Amino acid sequence: MSKRYFKLNDDVYIPGRWDLDTPIDAHGRKLNDWLFKKGEPVPVEGRLRIPIRAGNGMVLDFTEAGIAVPVVSARAASIFAEMAPGDMQLIPVDVEAHPEPFYILVCTHVVKCIDDEKSGEVQYWKPEDGRPEMTGTYRAVHMMRIDPTKVGDAQVFRPWGYEVVLIVSEDIKQALERVGATGTRFTEVTGPAVSTPEERARSRKSRELLETAATAREAAWRTLGSLDKEVFMPIAMSGSWPGQRQLWGVIRREAGRTLLVTHGLSDPFIERLEPSVGFGLELALEVDAAVKDISKGWPLMLLDRVADEVAEHERVRESVKSGLFSMEVSGKGMPKSLVTEEGRVAVLLGVESRTLPSHFSTPYGEVKLVTVKALLPSELAYLLEHGADGQAELARRFVEGGEEHLSRLRRM
Repeated sequence: MSKRYFKLNDDVYIPGRWDLDTPIDAHGRKLNDWLFKKGEPVPVEGRLRIPIRAGNGMVLDFTEAGIAVPVVSARAASIFAEMAPGDMQLIPVDVEAHPEPFYILVCTHVVKCIDDEKSGEVQYWKPEDGRPEMTGTYRAVHMMRIDPTKVGDAQVFRPWGYEVVLIVSEDIKQALERVGATGTRFTEVTGPAVSTPEERARSRKSRELLETAATAREAAWRTLGSLDKEVFMPIAMSGSWPGQRQLWGVIRREAGRTLLVTHGLSDPFIERLEPSVGFGLELALEVDAAVKDISKGWPLMLLDRVADEVAEHERVRESVKSGLFSMEVSGKGMPKSLVTEEGRVAVLLGVESRTLPSHFSTPYGEVKLVTVKALLPSELAYLLEHGADGQAELARRFVEGGEEHLSRLRRM
């Protein structure tokens, strides 16, 4: 009887769960998430730690920190250590505000096993994609299926050419389920594809809708500067975004400025399977610096938190669409100059810009581009004292100063 294998993911839909940030080394430097996912042992000097993005939340036995870095509790780690000692490395890590032991699970076994014929659809990187180091590897694998005869004795492994996926044996799955391990989500990758022709057609249609929307946005972004080839992938899949994918784009602008944009709030509502502009808006935050590593800086952290509020609350979206709107988000991990005494950071949305368009066109309709400007605590205090008039006055002053939508850590 053929063995069964399962893709192991973090269950991001658990309410009240914790949210772990990118691992940090003994020198306080954020580590590249890819170090822990490329299927090789990771050399470690000193003790690693992982901050919590916002609040403590529910502790889980299996979590993907940062961008899909597996973190396991002691009881989950003991299962992997006992059943798959030759397939992985366990790196002790301190999770902020939690004295109990946790480990980063580094899978060190890569197997060439993806079954192109049985998978729903596979896409490869091509020379014309401009990523020569990726040419010939998988760009996307939909409804993945593997050939179990090529796995051998591996209990935990990553598939060659698509190492972003972590796969475990049925034995590992059952062992984790027996102890009631929390945070796990299993998707079978063996056996025939379970989709019907209708489901395949639906999947194809949804991809076409999303790709059309993304292409139109990218065309708009390129009119604003030099668009980075890399699109930042989800910190976690977000069911609150219309296309259920949470992405950001990075645009390099004149005078060494960096513009970050949400890249998915105007996706079509994927459940409806029809053309639309989703929430009808995207957010833009610009800073006066050439940020090299966007994933580890405060601008993306701030834009992420603002986007969450916009995506999850209709009242916020409607207010943003109607004009100037201010809000506060968690200041955890943000620069001290922006954080209030209450530990919050304020932003003003919708300040008109002379260098950014208020709208852009897509095949599915017009999309509003909403600027996000970080406020200093003193500016928030002024706003709270003067209400709507304060918003308008701040916006007027920002325009008068020539940096209407630009976010700074301090004013010139």
